[in-house]
Amino acid sequence: MNILFISKNLIAADIARILKNEGHEVKLFIGSKSDRENFSNIVDKTDDWKNELGWVGKSGLIVFDDVGYGSIQNKLRKEGYTVFGGSRGAEKLEMDREYGQEVFRKHGMKTVPLKDFDTVYDALEFAKANPNQWVIKQNNGKKALSYVGELADGSDGISVLLNFLITKKIKNERITLQQRIDGIEIGIGRYFNGTDWVGPIEFNLEHTKMFPGDVGPTTSEMGTLAWYSNDESIPLYMNTIGLFKDFLKKTDFRGDFEINCIVNADGVFPLEATTRFGSPIIHLHDELNISPWGEFLHAVASGKHYDLKWKEGYGIVVLLAAPPFPFKNKLPEDSTYGIGVFFDHLSKDEMKHVHFEGISARVNDPSKYFVTDRNGFVLYVTGVGKTIQEAHKTVYPIIEKIVLPRKMYRNDIGSKFDTSHKAKLIEWGYLK
Repeated sequence: MNILFISKNLIAADIARILKNEGHEVKLFIGSKSDRENFSNIVDKTDDWKNELGWVGKSGLIVFDDVGYGSIQNKLRKEGYTVFGGSRGAEKLEMDREYGQEVFRKHGMKTVPLKDFDTVYDALEFAKANPNQWVIKQNNGKKALSYVGELADGSDGISVLLNFLITKKIKNERITLQQRIDGIEIGIGRYFNGTDWVGPIEFNLEHTKMFPGDVGPTTSEMGTLAWYSNDESIPLYMNTIGLFKDFLKKTDFRGDFEINCIVNADGVFPLEATTRFGSPIIHLHDELNISPWGEFLHAVASGKHYDLKWKEGYGIVVLLAAPPFPFKNKLPEDSTYGIGVFFDHLSKDEMKHVHFEGISARVNDPSKYFVTDRNGFVLYVTGVGKTIQEAHKTVYPIIEKIVLPRKMYRNDIGSKFDTSHKAKLIEWGYLK
């Protein structure tokens, strides 16, 4: 099958590599110009995906891995193309946070105060007039600049906004302020084929802080714990994405849908929707899924039922990053661009647990790899086990064998869930 894979920032581009390994003809388009060096000599690439529509044809598959293409996806489907991804109506949940909260309320979910602002200055004036523990979020995907307020008078958040205000590249960004709520952050996701759910329910816990123990700056994500279940009676499912079947059907959504929530003894509070592949959870899907990706994605895009085969147990995915991660920095002395990545000590089976992002292969030797991502996102390692400790025993020995100069990663993915969060979620009645 011909597959045209359209990626904006390489959220799920490694799936293009896996689809190629399954025997499909794959062409990868990377929207971000600064990311286009990645996957060179690994997957065939194109600089203009629209010119490839004749190649992929109506019998092939078009995969979008990010938001921002909703109207295009709707149009392509009407023209007869088989398209995996979002839709205009669904992606608005993610791109317009205030609208998302309104939809959550209409579906019976509890929400906390949230407000979007067109500029940092507008957000600053609001924060001054309304002292609170505000969570500061940017709407351009830069999670590294997010901040969770700690002081009741909001003075720490105000100082962060003042810092944004003196930075030319940030001061005119759209900012969201959301009232802080304490509890356990957990995501609930599932694939949807335009009319019904496909495959198991996914529960996941992100680890966004840079250092073990949830210390340090917020990153895009250092790793994730997740597991699957086919039990639709689990309260955490019934009271979140289980409420959205009609909404997704109405918007003709055909992709991966998730709602990220804070839960505590008082209830479930939605933070945001993800109407696309998530990263790095998509790499963990590859670890947990047994069925071929080509068959599965084509079935979802075609609106068909698919009996996805999957593994039971706990899965973890760990990011291996390198400087200047987690911050963008063009100083050459802080970059690992061009540095080799060495898998020489890994077996073929161990390599199945390794997933690429900021990597390319050498022209003269495709078995040799080097870093081509200038922001330090290099690769991910995944594993699954009956317990979290078993998953650790798969993942971390592989990481130790990978030679990546100046690599950094967290060595405690899933540990807090194992020692405390799981018991609380059961006590509060959200998990069985």
